[in-house]
Amino acid sequence: MTTDAPAPEALEVVSTGPLATLQDLGRPGLAHIGVGASGAADRGALRLANRLVANPEGAAAIEATLGGLAVRAGREVVVAVTGAPCPVTVDGAAAASHSVVRVPAGAELRLGVPRSGLRSYLAVRGGLAVDPVLGSRATDVLAGLGPDPLTAGTRLPVGPPPERFPCVDLAPVEAPVSGELTLRVVPGPRAEWFTQAALDALLSSAYEVTSESNRVGMRLDGPVLERVRAEELPSEGMVAGALQVPPSGQPTLFLADHPVTGGYPVIAVVASRDVDRAAQARPGQRVRFTASPSRASRHRTY
Repeated sequence: MTTDAPAPEALEVVSTGPLATLQDLGRPGLAHIGVGASGAADRGALRLANRLVANPEGAAAIEATLGGLAVRAGREVVVAVTGAPCPVTVDGAAAASHSVVRVPAGAELRLGVPRSGLRSYLAVRGGLAVDPVLGSRATDVLAGLGPDPLTAGTRLPVGPPPERFPCVDLAPVEAPVSGELTLRVVPGPRAEWFTQAALDALLSSAYEVTSESNRVGMRLDGPVLERVRAEELPSEGMVAGALQVPPSGQPTLFLADHPVTGGYPVIAVVASRDVDRAAQARPGQRVRFTASPSRASRHRTY
C-alpha cells in the first residue's frame, strides 16, 4: 500500500483473525452514483478510539472481527483499542482496552477474543495513512472499494501525529450486550405491505442472529413476516438499519456495507444510533425490536 503521508510504514500485520479491515467514517453522499457509505460498522467505537489518541474522529483504523489481530510496530506508536472489549497484550504483557497504550518499536500488539460483542477497533496516533479511494480509506467488502482486507505481511503507514496530546488515558464505557439485544425501530417505507400479524410479531418476538451475517448485513431467524401484497417491488434506495424481508419472510438487517438499492420490501428501519449496537451482535444472539417512542403512533402497531 502507498501513501502521500511523510511518515514511514509503522505497522506490520502478523495475523488477522477471522477478518480485519481498514475503516474510517466511510463515503457518505455518493449513493446517487451507486457508491455506498461503508465505513466502521460500529461508528461510535471508531470515534472513541480516535479521540483517545487525539486523532480526528474519522481517521482510519483497523476493524477486527472476533479478535485474533496481531501487529508489530516498526517504530514506537501510541494506540487505543475500543469496541468489543478483548484481551490486549504488548509483547505478552497485559494492556487495557479503551485506554491509551504505548507500543515500543519492534513490539507485538495482540487482540484476543472479545468477552462480548463482535468488532474491536485499533486506532494509531496519526491514523493509518493508506491512499484514500473516493475520499475514504474504508474497505467496502460488498463493492470491493478501498483497501483489500488485511492479510499477514501487510505493512501499514501511519500519518504524522496530531499537534495536541490525548486528554484522557481511560474511557469507561459499557460493554456490548452479550444477552438479548433490544433495538429501536421506526416504520419502514413498505410497512403497509405486511399483515397486522407480521407487524405484531416483529415487535413482540425474539429473532436469532444467524451465521449468515457479515458487514453487509445480518440474517435473522424467527417468526415469518407475511405480506398482504405479493407483487414484485422495483428496486429502491436502502439505508443502514433497513429490515428488508425477502420471500422467505425472514428479515435481514442491513449494516455498513449494505447495497445502495434493494428489491424486497422494508418493514422497518433500526434507529441510526442503534445500528452500532446491532453491528456488535454475534451469531446465536437474540434480538428484539421495539417501536421508537418518538414514532410510536406513525403506523398501526408502531
